[in-house]
Amino acid sequence: MPGPRRFPLPLIAAFFALYVIWGSTYLVIRIGVEYWPPLLLAGIRFMTAGALMYAFLRWRGAPAPTWVQWKAAAKIGILLLTFGNGAVSVAEHTGVASGVAALAVATVPLFTLLCGYFWGARNTRLEWAGVLLGIIGIAMLNMGSNLQSSPTGAALLIFAAAAWAFGSVWSKHLPLPQGAMASAAEMLIAGAVLLVLSAVSGEHLQAMPPLEGWLALAYLTVFGSIIAFNAYMYLLKHVRPAAATSYAYVNPAVAVLLGIVFVGETIGTEEALAMLVIISAVLLISLPQWRKPKPEIR
Repeated sequence: MPGPRRFPLPLIAAFFALYVIWGSTYLVIRIGVEYWPPLLLAGIRFMTAGALMYAFLRWRGAPAPTWVQWKAAAKIGILLLTFGNGAVSVAEHTGVASGVAALAVATVPLFTLLCGYFWGARNTRLEWAGVLLGIIGIAMLNMGSNLQSSPTGAALLIFAAAAWAFGSVWSKHLPLPQGAMASAAEMLIAGAVLLVLSAVSGEHLQAMPPLEGWLALAYLTVFGSIIAFNAYMYLLKHVRPAAATSYAYVNPAVAVLLGIVFVGETIGTEEALAMLVIISAVLLISLPQWRKPKPEIR
């Protein structure tokens, strides 16, 4: 008889990176935008992470992307990172609490389900129920004092979630580079676009950031962009999609807790109830995926 099923250490480390590190990036962004203009912060973060990954992969012998692959990486990088992460950075710069930002971005699975429908995916009644519940949760979230005080931030967060979802679904239909090279190319292009947008919008440093600002940038670059993102790619290959995307309902709890403990953020009753509704909606959407068997990895 086979022995008890073991949970390998790499999987534990990958889930830790996804749950804790990605959950903590919302707080670190909140700290970072106190010292850096938001688009500049995101641009430097992704340019640096992309350059480091690209150089390492080329040194390891990975082929350079073709022109067609670069164009595909540009489309996805701009959607996921320029529009997605860039909008989150700007929203937090407007004063949106990091926990509320994480909760708004937790709606990504709802938008992913809707985007997949237009590519021929057929959703179950349980999944449509999750979408409806999620829409209710979004409405409740926008009734809270945090987003009512920053309507621009609210619009940016919903836009970020929709852009990330659309890019994630579209990426499956584009000729992206193989493996981690796709991430490196996407980060390089997204970082360059963010830096251009930063310059065009007139962003500039008021003063050289203190050590705390540089540490925030380093954390986002190394842990948020390189380690956590590659952990996500690892999980997509080794666990069911529902397990890999379970960060969507864990990150808000982590972000809220860290925001309360370290920077004294608070969330109102409306936001707390919205969290329960949105997380329940994401769980409903995930249930059909959990029931599907994981294909054998050869």
